[in-house]
Amino acid sequence: MSKRDFPNRLRTIRKRSGLSQDEVAFLLEGESGGMISRYEQFNRVPSLETVCALVALFGIPGRELFAGTFERVKRQLAKRARILEKRLNAPGALTAQKLSVLRCVGTGLQDASAQP
Repeated sequence: MSKRDFPNRLRTIRKRSGLSQDEVAFLLEGESGGMISRYEQFNRVPSLETVCALVALFGIPGRELFAGTFERVKRQLAKRARILEKRLNAPGALTAQKLSVLRCVGTGLQDASAQP
């Protein structure tokens, strides 16, 4: 299985850092490593604040730390962008701008700006 098959790579990255679950929890102001364990086992989704803290802690972009989740969300967004693109039919500059953005999302051209 590739790294993109899993919602996150938190366990691998934490272990590579040498930090225990309890130590990471302490750094994130959590009470115990159980919280980190639930994230690593995909039983709980971290808040945006926690994701930002993990990105800062490990120095890894969120799209890599949560590669599987990022890819799933990206696919869903591209699908919805194609649907919205078909709905937009009013002429004008604003519609053209919207269509340009939606087409980029649908083809993945905005990946660099999507990193948390």
